[in-house]
Amino acid sequence: MRVLAVLRDVDRSLSEQVAWRVPPGAGKVLSAVEEAAESTKLWCGSAAAMAWLGGWRGRRAAAGGLAALAVAQLISNGLCKQLADRPRPPKEWFPHDEVDDRPDSSSFPSGHTAAAVAFTAAVAAVWPAAGAVCALPAALVALERVQSGAHYPSDVATGAVIGLAGAWLARHAPRLILRQGL
Repeated sequence: MRVLAVLRDVDRSLSEQVAWRVPPGAGKVLSAVEEAAESTKLWCGSAAAMAWLGGWRGRRAAAGGLAALAVAQLISNGLCKQLADRPRPPKEWFPHDEVDDRPDSSSFPSGHTAAAVAFTAAVAAVWPAAGAVCALPAALVALERVQSGAHYPSDVATGAVIGLAGAWLARHAPRLILRQGL
């Protein structure tokens, strides 16, 4: 129980620091990036651009990114959010109105972060330069989820871990399944 109390204190401290230290102009940029990432639009658009402009490498990176994103979404939104009924951070921690525009679903984990990290990690494994380009909006999405009051920092960190796991599974599961003869 002591670990949970420490985690709550850290979550509160980090949430308040991010909420109060991000300037309003930067908050607008974060909101715009998050809106682009809503319903995976940003990642699907990035995959389309890679597939169209990137030749075989771009098509492979796009397919891997979308597969990883799907796995991460399934784990984060399809499984974890159903099992964990964590309320969103308290509104009084945030000095802005964005906190009024957040989902009713469980806060744990951040599905936006899971999708962003999964897509980025899978793309980076195939096409490092494209992965580096995707890393900036992925980081901004993760930061925005805390700054807006939609998630605790631990939700975002868990979403990132799920994203990395999704990228790993999307890349390695086909070989593992074939090796097992399933």
